Amino acid sequence: MLKIRLKRLGRKKQACYRIIVIDSRNKRDGKALEELGFYHPLTKESKINIIRLKYRIQTGAKTTRTVQNLINKTINT
Repeated sequence: MLKIRLKRLGRKKQACYRIIVIDSRNKRDGKALEELGFYHPLTKESKINIIRLKYRIQTGAKTTRTVQNLINKTINT
């Protein structure tokens, strides 16, 4: 099953994340099938490709709770 989840990047205590599509059995920082956006928690900046996200959800990918919260914040603002 495909998951839409976060991939950690950056230095210690200065994390930034990419929103990726990956097989659920792979590691958190494993090779992604597709990158859908990014999230910087320090600056509260995020960008998500909504068109590709909707396509992936329609084809059966599941989002994690954290990514779903980011999507809701992005759509509502």
